[in-house]
Parts: sequence; structure tokens; C-alpha cells
Amino acid sequence: MAKADITLRGRSFSIACAPGQEMRIQRLAGQLDARVGQIAGAVGDIGDERLLLITALALLDELDSARRGVSARPDTEARAVELLLTMASRVEALAARLENET
Repeated sequence: MAKADITLRGRSFSIACAPGQEMRIQRLAGQLDARVGQIAGAVGDIGDERLLLITALALLDELDSARRGVSARPDTEARAVELLLTMASRVEALAARLENET
């Protein structure tokens, strides 16, 4: 098993991968890091776990749209940012409730 060394939000990780896939994993990690940075700029400091959750949901939404042949339009991107902010707010409220219950 090969390993790819990646950096996400300034933290280094070593990821196991198939031999010959190291560069691909590093390239994908670079794209993920850039996307996380974009979303962090939009939603602010909400913690790494929540930030990665929102990023994963945004990427899955894009993948789903691409599979269905829906192209992103500027108004769609603005709506996505608005939805992400709403989701972040709800995640924050849920986290606060959970912290108060424990």
C-alpha cells in the first residue's frame, strides 16, 4: 500500500492509497483544501468538523447536479452560498443544544 502526504487547512496527513495514485490523491487534496478555504471565507470560523461537513455536502450537491446534467449558473451559486450559511447556522444551533444537554 502506498501513501500520499497531503495538507488540509494547514495540517499534514498521510493517506494510504493504491500504488501509483499518490499524485492524484495529492491533487484532489489540493482541490479540497481550496474548496474548504472558499467555504470558510463564506461562513466564517465554524470549526473544522462543521466546515468539512458543509464542504462535503456542497461537493456532493455538485456531483449530483453533474450526474443529472444540471449546470451551475451564477444565481445558483449565490443560492448555494445562502443555503450553506443557513445550514451552518442550523448546525451551530444544534451543536449548542447538544453541548447544553451534556
